[in-house]
Amino acid sequence: MADRLARARRTGILAVLRAPSPELALEAAEAIIRGGVAGIEVTFSTPDAPAVIRELIARHGDAAYIGAGTVTTPEQATLSAEAGAEFLVSPGTLPDLTRAMLDTDRVVMTGAMTPTEVMSALGLGVDVVKIFPASLGGPAYLGALRGPFPDAPLMPTGGVSPDNLAAWFAAGAVAVGAGGDLANGASIAASDWADIEQRAARFAAALDAARG
Repeated sequence: MADRLARARRTGILAVLRAPSPELALEAAEAIIRGGVAGIEVTFSTPDAPAVIRELIARHGDAAYIGAGTVTTPEQATLSAEAGAEFLVSPGTLPDLTRAMLDTDRVVMTGAMTPTEVMSALGLGVDVVKIFPASLGGPAYLGALRGPFPDAPLMPTGGVSPDNLAAWFAAGAVAVGAGGDLANGASIAASDWADIEQRAARFAAALDAARG
């Protein structure tokens, strides 16, 4: 598992990208990457997400860590893998969906919030348990989960900002998912790429500081 997660650990931040069109998604991803965040989770709430994934991989290759998010059906898992996604993320953990995601041999991250849900995800064999919405408990909750699950790779998503990034990693996060504070929906809709790039730069600086 450590080898499978090497890129996720090294990347540190996955930008949860939701956009109203493929074109805006590509522009937003480029701004995020320019700002210094190389992890892009293209969600299926973005139209034609597989095409966006395929294009980003064609442009950046191994220089960026590109995956699919909001995977809610086995078909989406297959389409993402065919597009070249390196990781697949689901907001929850449904057994049939999770097995379909695992069958792609991509890094699989599925959502959980309670200890029971964490146990279910780990029991199915996921690579990373996405703690979502992490804003409900904050870093202290992630740290509390470390008690019964000291070795579980946990990734908080929701409520992650440059100001609390260090606290999430100190609590034991393997990586973090960053949504609105990074891939800001209003800025994407307005094509304010300077703002998106600046947000990414703040996250990248916070990650560097957290790693010392």
